[in-house]
Amino acid sequence: MNLSVVILAAGHGKRMNSAIPKVLHETLGQPMLQHVINAVKPLNPAKIVVVIGNGAESVKKAVNHDHLTFVMQRRLIGTGNAVAIARKELKKGPVLILNGDGPLITTKTLKALLRKHNQNKNRLSFLTFVDNSMSGYGRIFRDKNRRVTGIVEDTHTTLSEKKRFTELNGGTYVIDIKTLNFLNRIKKNRSSGEYYLTDIVSILSKAGEKLEAYKCHSEEVRGVNNRQELYEVSSILKARCISRWMKKGVTFLDPDTALLHSSVIIGNDTIIYPNTYLEGTTSIGRNCTIYPGARIYNSKLGNGVIIKDNTLIEESIIKDRAIIGPCAHLRPHNIVGSDAKIGNFVELKKTIVGNGTKASHLSYIGDAEIEENVNIGAGTITCNYDGRKKFKTKIKKGVFIGSDSQLIAPVTIGEGAYIAAGTTVTKDIPSKALAVSRVKQQNISGWANRIKAKSTNKK
Repeated sequence: MNLSVVILAAGHGKRMNSAIPKVLHETLGQPMLQHVINAVKPLNPAKIVVVIGNGAESVKKAVNHDHLTFVMQRRLIGTGNAVAIARKELKKGPVLILNGDGPLITTKTLKALLRKHNQNKNRLSFLTFVDNSMSGYGRIFRDKNRRVTGIVEDTHTTLSEKKRFTELNGGTYVIDIKTLNFLNRIKKNRSSGEYYLTDIVSILSKAGEKLEAYKCHSEEVRGVNNRQELYEVSSILKARCISRWMKKGVTFLDPDTALLHSSVIIGNDTIIYPNTYLEGTTSIGRNCTIYPGARIYNSKLGNGVIIKDNTLIEESIIKDRAIIGPCAHLRPHNIVGSDAKIGNFVELKKTIVGNGTKASHLSYIGDAEIEENVNIGAGTITCNYDGRKKFKTKIKKGVFIGSDSQLIAPVTIGEGAYIAAGTTVTKDIPSKALAVSRVKQQNISGWANRIKAKSTNKK
């Protein structure tokens, strides 16, 4: 079919009151523009042309560049001008035109529009909707025979026309490449000084060209002009996303309070508790449990993993049946092995934790390589930073580390070694050895009574 796609993404978005280009405001972890790109990619277009203007360089950097061509609209003088600029990059086949601030459009609806356009041999086809709760959209004018005669912008319609013509413009068009020649007939609007793409509808209608409007659900084609609408669109996208995973066998105990990015993957029979945040490229295996208050970002969880309350995991890998939390913090670049346990108030950073290893509470472990079946007692700290450089701690399998131990890196703890509670380790420990580093304890008899007597005499 040699389909080409044009996405209009040049506007200011002044009502967002933001220095960020409107199409880059995020919903479910991705810019609105990226959602539109994701919707058109399954159509396998020969070309995707993105018209940029405001914040052009930021837009280029923010979206996936695969198969994208960017063209610049240096003077923001309307959608008609934007498509005319993009036209230089188009060669043959139908052209699908969409707005970059419409992240709710689905591939299914676009496929249906293209199919109807081809079956009915239209020169122009576009989407419309009816929704009395929405305003600011162009009105579809029809004659007494229900034939489309034009689209009139909302600001240019009278109250009586709004009551008469309730069908609204969805801003998504399919037009034959040759029909784009009619762009040359669009005239500058006197009040705004812009060239409206919508004017091509009346031009084609008067020329007797075959065109048709097809109704779709208003949810699909609503755009975003302000922060309130961004919130509303995000809520719809989230509900869609969670519904999709529930159909695949994932349990959400309270979908309203869970946040789920569209790029997240979840295995069946996993249970997601309220107030959880699953973000970025996170993937979660089967039969996992994610308890309340957890936030997991760009991480991979195996099967049967349990993430307990109020735990933060960033850019880490958690293998099968590991238990993390409650109140644990996994900073980036950790690998936690199968059946391992990282307990409450434990912080990991750039650490490999072997299978079956346990750090149950109140420890900091950074820049470490820990083998399997190691026990790390409460209050253990790897002292990995000397103020200038980071150093590594290596702990071999089967090591037992007593509570309140400090491991001054670089240091290696041999296989099966023991570290007594309260020890400060400054050099390597051989396999099977016991390391003890303590000041000799002294018990001073009657000391408490003497202190109490001095206190009484002062009074």
